[in-house]
Amino acid sequence: MCGIAGIMTSNGALPPTVVVQSMEAALRHRGPDGHGYYAKNDIGMIQTRLAIIDLATGDQPLYDTNGTVLVANGEIYNYIELRAMLSDVTFKTQSDCELALHLYRRYGLDFVRYLRGMYAIAIYDPSTGRLVLARDPFGIKPLYYSESHSGIAFASEPHALYKSGFVGAQLATRGRNELLQMQFTTGRETIYRGISRVLPGEVIAIEKGRIVERRQIEALPEAGIAQINAKDARAALDLALAGSVNVHQRADVPYGMFLSGGIDSSAVLAMMARLNARPVKALTIGFSGTTASDERALAREVATSLGAEHIEIDFSEDDFWRLLPAVAIAMDDPAADYAILPTYKLAAAARKEGLKVILSGEGGDELFGGYGRYRSISRPWWRGGDKRMRARGTFDGMGVLRGELTDWRAGMNEAEYMAARSGRTKLQVAQAVDCADWLPNDLLTKLDRCLMAHGVEGRTPFLDVEIAAFAFCLPDELKIQNGLGKNILREWLAEKVPAAQPFSKKRGFTVPVGEWIARHGVRLGKLVAAQESVRAFCKPGAVESLFRAAHKKRAGFAAWTLLFYALWHRHHIESHVLPPDVFEALQN
Repeated sequence: MCGIAGIMTSNGALPPTVVVQSMEAALRHRGPDGHGYYAKNDIGMIQTRLAIIDLATGDQPLYDTNGTVLVANGEIYNYIELRAMLSDVTFKTQSDCELALHLYRRYGLDFVRYLRGMYAIAIYDPSTGRLVLARDPFGIKPLYYSESHSGIAFASEPHALYKSGFVGAQLATRGRNELLQMQFTTGRETIYRGISRVLPGEVIAIEKGRIVERRQIEALPEAGIAQINAKDARAALDLALAGSVNVHQRADVPYGMFLSGGIDSSAVLAMMARLNARPVKALTIGFSGTTASDERALAREVATSLGAEHIEIDFSEDDFWRLLPAVAIAMDDPAADYAILPTYKLAAAARKEGLKVILSGEGGDELFGGYGRYRSISRPWWRGGDKRMRARGTFDGMGVLRGELTDWRAGMNEAEYMAARSGRTKLQVAQAVDCADWLPNDLLTKLDRCLMAHGVEGRTPFLDVEIAAFAFCLPDELKIQNGLGKNILREWLAEKVPAAQPFSKKRGFTVPVGEWIARHGVRLGKLVAAQESVRAFCKPGAVESLFRAAHKKRAGFAAWTLLFYALWHRHHIESHVLPPDVFEALQN
C-alpha cells in the first residue's frame, strides 16, 4: 500500500521538481517505508511505499524493458496466477504490481480486466507520451485528479493536490450540501472545486496534459438471477469466501483483522481461522459507560470459539475529544460517518500490535443485502416499498438552516438512474446504488484514510470480483428472509460458527457521539455556531439549540455532522492547524 502522485504538463515542459516533491511530502504517511521519483519529458511522478509484498525488490517506480514506468497504490492478489499466465515474460522483481506493466504492454487499456485486487495505478509510456490512470472496480483504493491550463495532476489524496499549489482548496457548494445531508459526497466531483475522482473501475488515458479517452469496468454483473437453492448457495459461498480470503492473506508482513461481532467480520474470521495454522489476531473496539451497544462480549465468544487471539480496545469520551481533530485532518475527502472514530483508534492499535495488514468486513451488507433500507425497498408498494433510499436529509425539518440546501440529492438521482437496468430486481438496484457511491465514498474512504494515517493496509475480502459475481446474482429470497438480510451468510455462519449467534436480534453499530456532545452542548454549540463555515448556511441560535438537544437521536446526529464539518473546514479550507482538543481547535 502506498501513495502516488504526479503531474503531466500541457506545454511539454518538465513539471517543477519542488511541486512534485511537495506532493510526496503530503503523502508520506501513506508510505513510511520508502519513496521513489520519476521525471522525464512532460511528466513527474512520485510514490511513497508501505512495503507489504516483495520487501527486497519491490521499490517503485517499476519499469519494463521498453522504458514504460509504473507507480501504484494497491495489491494485485492474483499476481501468482498472472505470473504463470505470462510465462514468456522475464520479471525484474517479485512485486505484485509489476504484472500490471506487462499486461498493459500486451493488452493496452484492457490490462485492468486481468487484475484481481485493489489498486490505483499510473503508467507512463514515453514512446507514445501517454499517461494512464486506473482504479479498481469497487473503488477500494482512492485516486483523484485536477485539470488546469498548465496540465493535469493526480494523487492518492486531494490534499496532495492543493498543498502542492496545483489547485486551490475551494469549497464546492453541491459537495458540501451532500456531505451535510447524507454524510458523504457522490460521483466524480468532490467537495473541492477543481478536484475530481477517478471513478471506480475507470481507466483514463492522458496525452499532453489532456484527457483523451475514458473506459470503465463494472464491479457488479449487469443483471440476472442465478437459479440456485439454499444448500448449493451455501456450498458456493464457502468456496468463494475461501478463495477470496486466501488471496487477501497474501503478504510478506504480519496481518490480522477487525472483528465487530457482526455477521460479516465473524465470517471473515471464521475463514481466516480455517486457512491459518497460527491464531489470528482479531481486534474489537467498544464503548464503556455509555448507552451504546458494546460488541466486545459477543466478539470475544466468536474469537474464543475460533481460537483467535482477541485484543479488546476501549473508546472513551476522552478519546472522542482528543482524536476527533486528527480524524478530521485524515479525512481530507470527508465522510461524516461516526464510525471513522473507532476505525482510527483500531488502526493505531493494529500498528502497535505489529500488524501492517488488516482484513475487515466492508462490503458484506452491500453484496448480501444486509441493510434495513433494502428490506424496506423490497416490500410491495402497498407496504411502502416504493420509497427512495435517503429521501430525507440530515437537516430536513430540523429548523437549523437559513434556506434549502440545494442539489444535495442530484448525485443519488443519477446513481439510481444508472443502476436501474433491465433485469434487475428492486433489491439489486438498491445494492448497485450503494456500491456506486456510499461504499467507495464513505465506507472505503473511511477505511483507507484511518488505516493509512497509521501506516496500515486495509483489505476487504467481500469486495472481490468472484464474491460479487456470486452474491449479487443470488435470488432475493436468499438475501432477505423472515425480516432479516444476509440470510445465506447467516445460514453459513450458523453452521460454521454457532457462537456468532447469526440469527439473534442485534443492535446496529453506533458510536455515542450525541451522548458525549450533549454533556458539553451549551459550550460546544456556541463554538460551532460561531464558525463562519457554519454561519454560511445555519442560523446560529438554532445551532446552539440543536447542540443542547444532542441527547435526542436526530438532533445528536445533526450536531455531530456540524461539529465534524466545522473541524474539517477549519483545517482543509481555512488552513488552520488543529490541536488535539476539539474545544481548542474551534477557537478563533
